Amino acid sequence: MSSETRNSESYVEKPKTLAELREGIASGALKAADLAASYYERIEKVNPRLNVYLSLTKERALEQAAHVDEAAAKGNPLGPLAGIPVGIKDVLVVKGAPATAGSRILEGYHPPYDATSVTKLEAAGAVLLGKINCDEFAMGSSNENSAYGPVRNPVDTERVPGGSSGGSAAAVAANMAVATLGTDTGGSIRQPASFCGVVGVLPTYGRVSRYGLIAFASSLDRVGPFAANVRDAATLLGVIAGHDPKDATSSLAPVPDYALESGRPVEGLRIGVPAEYFGEGLEPEVRVAIEKGIEDLKAAGCTVKPISLPHTRYAIPTYYLVATAEASANLARFDGVRYGYRSKDSATLADMYRHSRDEGFGAEVKRRILLGTYALSAGYYDAYYLKAQQVRRLLAEEFLRAFAEVDAIVTPTAPTTAFKLGEKTGDPLSMYLADIYTVTASLAGICGVTVPCGTTKVGLPVGMQVLAAHLNESTAFRVARAVEAAQK
Repeated sequence: MSSETRNSESYVEKPKTLAELREGIASGALKAADLAASYYERIEKVNPRLNVYLSLTKERALEQAAHVDEAAAKGNPLGPLAGIPVGIKDVLVVKGAPATAGSRILEGYHPPYDATSVTKLEAAGAVLLGKINCDEFAMGSSNENSAYGPVRNPVDTERVPGGSSGGSAAAVAANMAVATLGTDTGGSIRQPASFCGVVGVLPTYGRVSRYGLIAFASSLDRVGPFAANVRDAATLLGVIAGHDPKDATSSLAPVPDYALESGRPVEGLRIGVPAEYFGEGLEPEVRVAIEKGIEDLKAAGCTVKPISLPHTRYAIPTYYLVATAEASANLARFDGVRYGYRSKDSATLADMYRHSRDEGFGAEVKRRILLGTYALSAGYYDAYYLKAQQVRRLLAEEFLRAFAEVDAIVTPTAPTTAFKLGEKTGDPLSMYLADIYTVTASLAGICGVTVPCGTTKVGLPVGMQVLAAHLNESTAFRVARAVEAAQK
């Protein structure tokens, strides 16, 4: 079992809360420039071992910190993230900084614009430290698929941090950023948050703009925050959420004060516990931690109700048809012509396309392109992709019925704790099953929060997944904060 031994060093270091740091900056007791410099010192010290940052945006960060310090000195109003050091997953573009998506095929690409979520962070005063390592094109559950080497888990460096946003989770756990942005297509925020012992947020599909996100699967991709605690994560989501005219799928719904909402009591909330998430494959120590978390919610005044989500067993095959089909279409644009990597060993245009994509993409990305192209091909579309979309609809309707009876659903985030580097790389199906508890919410478009809810005997983190209905992030934050409070 992956939780039996822990043989290597730990780099876990909890940051001060966002509120503490911002108060220090506002009062003049702390300079944003000094805070940024301290984080760059931490990165310089720890990054060679953990491989979290792919590039740093130091000039831009220190310029922003200087603006914050000047505003604070003048007594001007400060944004909610004034001076807060933040890292950005390298599938979100930052103007002038390398954008690799963890892939060789984007070698040398420096985008001329910022992603909307990046623009909103900086408008709120955040200091952008740099770009963070991830599985190539966000395809993976371990962060071992990056062309720039794997990220190591700060809790135990012989283990994976989860994927695909493993670098973003590791950065928060190792205090290499106060908060980070990641993306979640089938569990890529929630599973790394669980493995690294931090909070990760899956917003409702459309709650956060995808403009400036290098696409994997457009009907599934979502941008969300990581933080060391629920209130900080809620604050981050409040900053980046909202309608964006540059993204036609972004929601027009108003954005609540998530940080305020997260502190509301949970007494009287109805919590659903689906039997399908507690079956074969769930590690005993993970089960114990989640069941303890459920008891803590009961003690806080929640009513716990067993529920059933029977279509859950179809979620993995459904996800890996929908996601790979969309990946096949989205990644067709990377052809070696306009930007990025181009093979030099090509006599003809056809050879240039073939060699550039073969040399530029890694094995997992090529596997998914092939699967998706097959599922979309003539004679197979109805049998595979169309059928998967029909099952996806059934999953979404199942959640709608469940949320008519309960206010939130709690499950394990992952069936195991962080596994060892290399343990699953030779078995893609085993790796895909690491997302078995997260892909359902992805397919249904609902929101969720992963919150630490205990550790194993050797100190590996266990995360609880709190799911809520569309645009009901406030309830997910409330429940997650109650779980968090019970850990202290």
